[in-house]
Amino acid sequence: MGIEIVKEAGAHKANQEVFAAILQELASADKDIVVVTSDSRGSGKLVPFGQKFPNQIVEIGIAEQNLVGVAAGLASAGKKVFAVSPACFLSARSLEQIKNDVAYSDNPVKLIGISAGVSYGALGTTHHSLHDYAALRAINNLIVVAPADNFETEQAIRKAVEINRPIYLRFGKKSMPLLKASEPGDFEFGKGRIIQEGADLTFVACGETVFPSLQAAKQLEAAHGIQAGVISMHTIKPLDYDLLSSVAESGKPIITVEEHMVYGGLGEACASFLMEHGYHNPFKIVGIPDEYTVTGSQAEIFSHYGITGKDLAETALGLLKKI
Repeated sequence: MGIEIVKEAGAHKANQEVFAAILQELASADKDIVVVTSDSRGSGKLVPFGQKFPNQIVEIGIAEQNLVGVAAGLASAGKKVFAVSPACFLSARSLEQIKNDVAYSDNPVKLIGISAGVSYGALGTTHHSLHDYAALRAINNLIVVAPADNFETEQAIRKAVEINRPIYLRFGKKSMPLLKASEPGDFEFGKGRIIQEGADLTFVACGETVFPSLQAAKQLEAAHGIQAGVISMHTIKPLDYDLLSSVAESGKPIITVEEHMVYGGLGEACASFLMEHGYHNPFKIVGIPDEYTVTGSQAEIFSHYGITGKDLAETALGLLKKI
């Protein structure tokens, strides 16, 4: 199933803005929905939520461990809890509470990591969340999701409310083009979305790197006649092994793209599955290398590390030449 870029109402918003809007809609009909924040209602776009539902929001202050502990307690009492905090702090400072109070205790907290990846730009390494996939993938009983666009974000929030499971959802600050399926009802946790079919190679990306991967695919086709597929692997855990297998069976190159350290994230999750199951496709992980991350805007950091349409197209050409 192919997907086209559509410009319409709701498109080109930051995913965390869409999260806040959908949550407000859901909370108006469900008083059990509760938001817990760590002095992050402003950056999480939750000021209107707090004004409209003052009895459904809890402000903890800058105390992320307490944030997760309180959220777990509320969830254990039957509330549908969204714990909202910058991804860099939520996935590091409160890692023990996520492991024990949420996942081990099976409290269905919705952990919302905002301003994820390198969204904070010039604030630097302390504010980057380039470790969260790796750390949270290693915790049992926790779903890990990075929606690519406004559509996936809306669907992820609606489905997160419905499931009685712990889940981590990661959102960025950049306005995202809307990638809308040509057929409805195609979003499901653990099932990747085919953005574009391609016979020559496949980009497997997640979060805000899906769009530059699609740009690369368009450039490859226009300049070289190369047909590159693009998959939004929005759920990093559990990974869509069926879809990954169907791509690998062609033997064609696979390039993974993520706004995360190259260690422990989407790329290594795909690589370990492929190797373990006997696939030997030409393979490349594109992400942030093991070095002191450069300082700059998200766009500048993406450009420096080759996460742009032009750079990804060049990476694909280089991999094809090795075959």
